Amino acid sequence: MPGRPLILYLTVFENSMGCVLGQHDESGKRERAIYYLSKKFTEYEAKYLSIEKFEEYEPLRFDFPDEDLMCITEKEYELSKEKSWKMSFDVASNALGHGIGAVLEGNHYPFTARLNFFCTNNVAEYEACVMGLRAAIERDIEILEVYGDSALVIYQIRGDWEVRDLKLVKYCDLVTELIKEFKEVTFNYFHEKKTNWQTP
Repeated sequence: MPGRPLILYLTVFENSMGCVLGQHDESGKRERAIYYLSKKFTEYEAKYLSIEKFEEYEPLRFDFPDEDLMCITEKEYELSKEKSWKMSFDVASNALGHGIGAVLEGNHYPFTARLNFFCTNNVAEYEACVMGLRAAIERDIEILEVYGDSALVIYQIRGDWEVRDLKLVKYCDLVTELIKEFKEVTFNYFHEKKTNWQTP
């Protein structure tokens, strides 16, 4: 609401950061979330000076569908770890650049960011996938179904297609490392039969 103060909650650790932007409702007693951003730094970003870590990403404005939800109880959190979650990722591109997004569908957690560097659409798709996987890891999700509309990214991750672009090799290697954090991960190109990835 215009003219009403905003409230920013920011948490920064050595290897990750998260923030929630909120605002009081009409009563002035209840807070509503406007948008949420969570990011785990890559190995290279963790070596940057603190001010440099945030230059690459800018959160996009996102209205929470569950705007009254501000926390999850410990019991709900433990139950959420045991069930299968779905994660969808996608990108939006225009002349100004790329926006990436991912949604964890167990409880509805949306994540969005803007890439402030020039890249191809395929790189942006990988960025979106990585963002969603890291969000799932941060929530200790153990079983995950991943859905994307980029055949190239899904098939490369599954090993069906060879990765030739050197930029994409690094992303594919990063995803391979991230999926080791799960008990089971499936990567699905929309409406296609699932392929299971088991990790020891």
